[in-house]
Amino acid sequence: MPATKIPPSAKTSVHPGKTGVDLLHNPSLNKGTAFTNEERKKLGLLGLLPPRVSTMDQQVLRLINNIRRQTSDLQKYVEMIALLDRNETLFYRAVQDYIDELMPIIYTPTVGAACQMYAHIFRRSRGIFITKYEKGAVKQVLKNWPHQDVRVIVVTDGERILGLGDLGCNGMGIPVGKLSLYTACAGIHPEQTLPVMLDVGTNNEKFLNDPLYLGMPEKRIAGKEYDDLIHEFVQAVQEVFPKALIQFEDFANHNAFRLLEKYRDEICTFNDDIQGTASVTLAGLFSTTRLTGMALKDMKILFHGAGEAAIGIADLIVGAMVAEGLTKEEAKKRCWFVDSKALVESSRSDLQDHKKPYAHKHPPVGNLAAAVKVLKPTALIGVSGMAKQFTKEIVEEMSRINQRPVIFALSNPTSQAECSAEEAYVWSDGRALFASGSPFAPVEHQGRTYVSGQGNNAYIFPGVGLGVVACAAKRVTDEMFYEAAKTLARLVTQGDLDTGCLFPPLTKIREVSAHIAAAVMSVAYRRGLATEPKPRDMLAFAKSRQYEPVYKKYA
Repeated sequence: MPATKIPPSAKTSVHPGKTGVDLLHNPSLNKGTAFTNEERKKLGLLGLLPPRVSTMDQQVLRLINNIRRQTSDLQKYVEMIALLDRNETLFYRAVQDYIDELMPIIYTPTVGAACQMYAHIFRRSRGIFITKYEKGAVKQVLKNWPHQDVRVIVVTDGERILGLGDLGCNGMGIPVGKLSLYTACAGIHPEQTLPVMLDVGTNNEKFLNDPLYLGMPEKRIAGKEYDDLIHEFVQAVQEVFPKALIQFEDFANHNAFRLLEKYRDEICTFNDDIQGTASVTLAGLFSTTRLTGMALKDMKILFHGAGEAAIGIADLIVGAMVAEGLTKEEAKKRCWFVDSKALVESSRSDLQDHKKPYAHKHPPVGNLAAAVKVLKPTALIGVSGMAKQFTKEIVEEMSRINQRPVIFALSNPTSQAECSAEEAYVWSDGRALFASGSPFAPVEHQGRTYVSGQGNNAYIFPGVGLGVVACAAKRVTDEMFYEAAKTLARLVTQGDLDTGCLFPPLTKIREVSAHIAAAVMSVAYRRGLATEPKPRDMLAFAKSRQYEPVYKKYA
C-alpha cells in the first residue's frame, strides 16, 4: 500500500462525528432518505426524514426523473448543483450511471450558460475565491479550506471561459465542473479536490454594470501586480497543499503560455487548454489513421485559430511526428494556421511570439477558404471559438481533396462550434471523419447513422490527474500527454470506428481514465518523477485508487 493516505473507503463503517440536522446539511456525509432505520435512531434523525427508507438506486431514479422534467438545460444544471450541495455521494453516483446524459449538463456545453448566469443562479459558495485584497494573506485564505489532503486544484482567472470570453468571477463554474469530472470520470476523491477563482477583476462591462455580479466590480489587474498575486498563490499551494497538482484553466493566451513555461519545471502543474486539448486531439488523429491508412507523419494539418489550444495541439503533434521519423522542422512544416486576420506566414509582422514557430514561408492568403484550396490539408481543426466558420464551401473542398476528410470542430460550447455534425456529414456526403468539442446527436444520412465522437478533454485530464495523484508525481510532462493520447486511441474499438466515432463511448470513461493513469504513472516512474513506491501492476493500482460513490455505513 502507498504511504499516502486517502479518505476512508465508502464501504467502511465510521461514525460521522455529526448528528441530526447537522448531518443532513453536510453534503459529504448526508445520505438523505437512504439513512437506515437503525442509523436514524443512533444519529438523532428520527422524525427528520420521511419514514420510508430509500435505496440509492431509488434515489438516482427519482433524481433522473426530476432532471428530465426540467424544461431547459440550465434548469437541469441548477438541479444538479443543488444535489451536489446537499448529497455529494448521490451526485457522483448519478453522473456515473448516466454519464452520457449528465456530462453535457454539468460541463460543456451547459456550463457555459451557467457561467454567464452564475451571479443570477447562485445558491451556495463552492471553492476558494482570492482577490488582490488578499495579497500577502493567500496562504491564510487557503488554510480556511476544511480539507487538508488536497491533491488536485483547478484554478482560473475567468478571462477566457470556453469560447465566451471574459466572464470574471462568473468563471468559477469551470473549476467546479472540471473537478466534478475528475471525480466522476477518474475517481479522484472529492475531498481531495479544490476549485479556485483568482478574481483579478473583469473588463466585461455587462458584469461591471450588473448589481448582482458577485466578483470584484473592477477592471482587471495586469503586469507585476497580476504576476505577484499568481506567484503568491503558487507558493502558498506548495506550503498548504504540498502534494497538489495545479491545473491552470481558461486563462487568456497572453497569460496561459507564459505561466505554463514559468511553472511547468518548478511545480506539479499543467494547462488543460494547451496540453489536455492537444492530447485528446492527437488521439482523434491517431484514430483517423486506422480509417485512412495514412500515417500521422504524412498528414498536413490546417488549424483555424492560433491561440493556446491550437499551438498546444500542434506542439504535441510535432512531437508525435518526430517519434514517427520526421525532424522537428519537417514536422512543424506539416502544421499550418489561419488566425483572425489571415494565414500565419513568415512575411507577417503582427504575429505574437507563440505563433512565430509556425510562420512558414508562403505567399499571403487572406482567409480560411482560400487557405484550404491552396494548402490542400488532410485535416482541418477548428479551435477558434468562432461559430460556423467551416462553411459548405470549405467542407466540400476538403472532401474534393481527400477521400476521408478529417474535420474537427472543437470550439466550445456547442453554440461556438465551427460546424455541426450534420453539416460535416451531409456536405461531405458521409465521408468526413468528424469530432467536436461538445456533443452532437447522431446523424441520419442516406440510410446510415453516424455517431460522431466528442473530442472533449474529459477523456484526458481526469486520467492524467489520477496517475499523477496515484504515484505522487513531482511534475507533469508533455510525454505524459503523448502517452495518454496513444492510450486513448488504442482503446477505440473497430466497432466504434464503424459508427464514425473516433473515441470510446463515454460509458467507458472510468476504465479509460484508469488506463491513462497507468500510462502516466509509467512515464513518471521511467523519468524519476514519482515519489511513491512503484506498484507491480500499475493499472490495477490505478483502479484501486478510484473513489466509488457508495454510501458509508454509520455504526
